[in-house]
Amino acid sequence: MSRRSFLHITAAGGAMVLVHPFSAHAAAGQAHLRLMETTDLHVHVFPYDYYSDKPVDTVGLARTAAHIADIRAEATNTLLLDNGDFLQGNPMGDYIAYERGMKEGDLHPIIAAMNAVGFDASTLGNHEFNYGLDFLMKSVAGAKFPVVSANVVKEAGSDPTKDKTLLPPFVILDRELTDGAGEKHPIKIGLIGFVPPQIMNWDRKHLEGKVSTRDIVATARAWVPVMKEQGADIIVALSHSGIGTPDDKEGLENASTALALVDGIDAILTGHSHLVFPGPNYADFPGVDAEKGTLHGKPATMGGFWGSHLGVVDLMLERDGAGWRIASHMSETRPISKRNEDRSVSALVESNDTVLAAAQADHDATLAYVRRGVGKTAAPLHSYFALVADDPSVQIVSQAQTWYIKQMMAGTEYEGLPILSAAAPFKAGGRGGPEYYTDVPVGDVAIKNVADLYLYPNTIRAVKIDGAQLRGWLERSAGMFNQIEPGSTDTPLLNPDFPSYNFDVMDGVTYAIDLSQPSRFDSKGAPLNPESARITDLKYQGEPVRDDMEFIVATNNYRASGGGDFPGAKGDTIVFEGPDTNRDVIVRYIVEQGTINPKADGNWVFAALPGTTVTFDTGPGGAAYADKVPGVTLEPAGQGDDGFARFRLTL
Repeated sequence: MSRRSFLHITAAGGAMVLVHPFSAHAAAGQAHLRLMETTDLHVHVFPYDYYSDKPVDTVGLARTAAHIADIRAEATNTLLLDNGDFLQGNPMGDYIAYERGMKEGDLHPIIAAMNAVGFDASTLGNHEFNYGLDFLMKSVAGAKFPVVSANVVKEAGSDPTKDKTLLPPFVILDRELTDGAGEKHPIKIGLIGFVPPQIMNWDRKHLEGKVSTRDIVATARAWVPVMKEQGADIIVALSHSGIGTPDDKEGLENASTALALVDGIDAILTGHSHLVFPGPNYADFPGVDAEKGTLHGKPATMGGFWGSHLGVVDLMLERDGAGWRIASHMSETRPISKRNEDRSVSALVESNDTVLAAAQADHDATLAYVRRGVGKTAAPLHSYFALVADDPSVQIVSQAQTWYIKQMMAGTEYEGLPILSAAAPFKAGGRGGPEYYTDVPVGDVAIKNVADLYLYPNTIRAVKIDGAQLRGWLERSAGMFNQIEPGSTDTPLLNPDFPSYNFDVMDGVTYAIDLSQPSRFDSKGAPLNPESARITDLKYQGEPVRDDMEFIVATNNYRASGGGDFPGAKGDTIVFEGPDTNRDVIVRYIVEQGTINPKADGNWVFAALPGTTVTFDTGPGGAAYADKVPGVTLEPAGQGDDGFARFRLTL
């Protein structure tokens, strides 16, 4: 909804004010309630990119706070809610976790900022668990607002209502609503929170033996009647879960659509997927109205990520006996920036100084943290072409992982087995935009550069697999690409539904990818064409890989525990769990080497398809490196969408 949908009313003295139509039209016994949502903040308080060490206009709770202040001024009744993933996701989060620490009574900077904004409640996201339960609990202890989570369980009972949960499963807020006649009425607003049950795989090291998880929808069905019994007039689900299938399948990661079918839930705030809703991303999803912003007819929103948008759900409430019912509703999002035709970005709001001040000391300390030099690189580290060719930003990760795991395997039963390394490009454009790439020039390498190479605080793992599983692992990665008709020209190469962090490059073997064949797996890892074989000429030390050969693969806890659903990486092949993060391993490797040479070795290529060209989009900064990418023939092909540059690749 744009600003044009507000009513302009002349106040005393001739000043023009904006009034939301729900507020203006509310009659006696009717009240307009605005629900505001942030989600996936990932410690972004300041409008600052710590990886590139410069201010930006696209992120930051300090900017989102301006929209919050505007809405509080526009509407009579408001509620501000956060949907999780606030503790981890940028170097400030790592600085607090690994350098400053969290002692009893300490205040985490994102919590300090959220307190300054004045949140009414929050739930947990999956990344809240990345630093362990002790860190999590000390962090949320500083919140001046309730934090709820219904499906993370310390002691399981016979049903969810008998569980001992990590945090309160829900809260019922006693509030007063002012109706259209200016009269105040009490209302009880129930808030219940959910996180993907997959946290037990993603953070097994921190959680196994300490907590368990329940299915989101089943948990909701158990608790919502309890909330009603305790007097909740309306119930809002804080669902740190994406908008997915409406099927009620056990253990859904993206369960918000199915959650909307639970009787008694009135509105759903979603997240986890780093997308915007209402919006075109969900135009063809069953049960979803992407224009009106509803899931099975119930109002919903998803407010982007990193503070990029504020999600807003407007509810027109009517008195219903002693309680309330929703008479009508609208959903929208408000962005903090816009991208111009010349690819530049313009801020739509200014930062809130109170919010900045709440985290200023930790922001300054984070800047010092990320600027520490650890070594030098003899080759540029960039990820502009990481999805189409062997790449230096992935190469350095593999080199460091192989170096570390080789040491860890020494003296074990696995010593002597071939050591491979699986690494994926994390910053490769996509939903992050045309600036979302690694770009480190020749010279000094600082901690901020290592964080840029490896975005997540994953911990190092090793798995033992055979040749057949290795081939399956690579077939899963090859789903990154669309099927290409031999002889066709300028077919889009990349599957937009395939996240770059699931495009594992396997260092230590050589192989080719035959794009003329269909993908064996879909973007989620489910079998699609079980007999298809895109991976050809797979060799170890020049000899064909046999199905019965054994390998050790260096990877991370997310992948080794089943993240991405890769053959050979389902949690049952782990032979080593390291205490160190993959970032720490990279830093140690660079420090020991002094000067690194991460030049890509071209161990994977596309199989030749004569007379065939494809196109792909990358960041404009890639133009400086396009003629130096080994093993491929590239040429500019004009502008892509949304500020990207387009290139043509001859197969």
